[in-house]
Amino acid sequence: MAIHGIESSFLSKNEILTIGYQSDHLTKAFEDKSDTQVLPSSWLKSEVSEKNSFTSHCTLDIGIKYSDTMCCTSSGGHFDPYALEIMVEDRGKEVVVDIQSVEDWLCHAQELVPVAVDKAREVKGFPGRWKMIISKLEQIPSCLSDLSSHPCFSKNSLCKEQMQAVSKTIKEAIELAVLCMGENYWGKLRTQSDLDALSGKLDLNLRDCGLLIKTGMLGEATVPLAVAGSSTEPEAGIHSNTRELLARLQIGHLEAKHRALDTLVEVMKEDEKTVLAVLGRSNVAALVQLLTATSPCIREKTVTAICSLAESGSCESWLVSEGVLPPLIRLVESGSTVGREKATISLQRLSMSAETARAIVGHGGARPLIEICRTGDSVSQAAAACTLKNISAVPEVWQDLAEEGIVKVGVRSLLVYLDGPLPQESAVGALRNLVSSVSMEMLVSYGFLPRLVHVLRSGSLGAQQAAASAICRVCTSADVKKLVGEAGCIPLLVKLLEAKSNSAREVSAQAISSLVSLSQNRRKVIRDDGSVPNLVQLLDPSPLNTAKKYAVASLASLASCRKCKRLMISYGAIGYLKKLTEMDIPGAKKLLERLESGKLRSLFGKK
Repeated sequence: MAIHGIESSFLSKNEILTIGYQSDHLTKAFEDKSDTQVLPSSWLKSEVSEKNSFTSHCTLDIGIKYSDTMCCTSSGGHFDPYALEIMVEDRGKEVVVDIQSVEDWLCHAQELVPVAVDKAREVKGFPGRWKMIISKLEQIPSCLSDLSSHPCFSKNSLCKEQMQAVSKTIKEAIELAVLCMGENYWGKLRTQSDLDALSGKLDLNLRDCGLLIKTGMLGEATVPLAVAGSSTEPEAGIHSNTRELLARLQIGHLEAKHRALDTLVEVMKEDEKTVLAVLGRSNVAALVQLLTATSPCIREKTVTAICSLAESGSCESWLVSEGVLPPLIRLVESGSTVGREKATISLQRLSMSAETARAIVGHGGARPLIEICRTGDSVSQAAAACTLKNISAVPEVWQDLAEEGIVKVGVRSLLVYLDGPLPQESAVGALRNLVSSVSMEMLVSYGFLPRLVHVLRSGSLGAQQAAASAICRVCTSADVKKLVGEAGCIPLLVKLLEAKSNSAREVSAQAISSLVSLSQNRRKVIRDDGSVPNLVQLLDPSPLNTAKKYAVASLASLASCRKCKRLMISYGAIGYLKKLTEMDIPGAKKLLERLESGKLRSLFGKK
């Protein structure tokens, strides 16, 4: 049973609440009474007992809004859903409860369409724009028919919201047509703007109706977000509505998408796997579109969600193919603090693919990332440095950037970033990849060598390894090797030979083997008591030891010193070298012969 379009199921069997307009009074009629109580217009709230409330778990306050110019029926005798609004106070929070069914809103929209079309045809001005609007209005009935024919149409909250949105747009079309037919309508430019806005809303309504069917959401009965949020089991309610939340990112106006985005971010914090399990490409596309929203708050929340998706590693290809890179780069340039941080972290994760790294540079992402390294907060700086490291690993990209002068700016920013107390591996790794694109004179002028010493002394093991690798790349001439030795790198490289990481020991041995080709550097290595013992240990023939050939080369340079030869022999170098000779390690046989001949001469000398 329904009275004036209000379904009686919302109240108890003993009480039916009907709202009517009667002079300046509100009428409250009770089914179990023959008379009618007439209350004055000052009556705005009625306490409803728990047994008569909308829900079974709390008492609700109902406030009824009305005006002298609006009643519950239209001039044609049909119910007007805009005439009634009920405010429900649930646990201290006021929410609007629309007590009209989706069928009521569907009928209302269907009734408004012919009225809107007739009014639009009567307008004389702006014929081109009105012709387009009429064309879109005429598409609405078939669109509504397709949507309402679904068996779950009446059970889905998205359908009801869509009917409300369509009705509102059609009503605006009628009002604008009436305004344009009058003599005192707005100026030409404003009217054109209003007509374009109306046309855009109609496009959105038609598009959303189509999307509702395509998303598959109509097969699931859902509840409004306001009700789900007040459930006694919010987590269960939110998780069960994940598909609806994702659909809401594609359907409706920006404010509705904002509310859905808020809930989605919270769901992802609590149960990211649930979201990833039902996430589709269309949902990713909707998120990417929200990155360009005019609201900074929406952009910030959207990039937070996208950052989680990027870090999950489950949909990078979708993100990139749907165009996420340009808006992420714009956020790095001019977003809020949180927006820049999340955008930079997203780019860091996405740049692990060489193809995406090229695309980031192609969209102008290098300069903003370099600037973040110079001026950003610690988290953003670390992420930007990692991204630059990934990008710099693609040689052809940096060759192009070097011609534009971007590499020089990048090197300077990365060097400044290394001045921190704990130099990061990512920044040193990026520098290692870039040094070949900048002259040594320029690197020296930027303070490159003192910062390498700082990294070798204070950086993490990964940073120290990257610094040693950078030394290997720049030591292409005797002059550079001399500068590196004078900067104080050699003792630190010798110490790095003791690292637990095999790759760190290897790159350190490689750097030393290059530096000892210069006599003054060789003397520095000889003076270090740990150099020969550490290098001999790296002669271990184990397949896991990848530093063997560099250890052989370094010891061969030191073998001209009798003290070093005696140390090599005493630490067991001959035994190692015999095995390495059998393995055909370059230089092992020659070094073995030198040590054995020296050992024989020593024995004969004693006799």
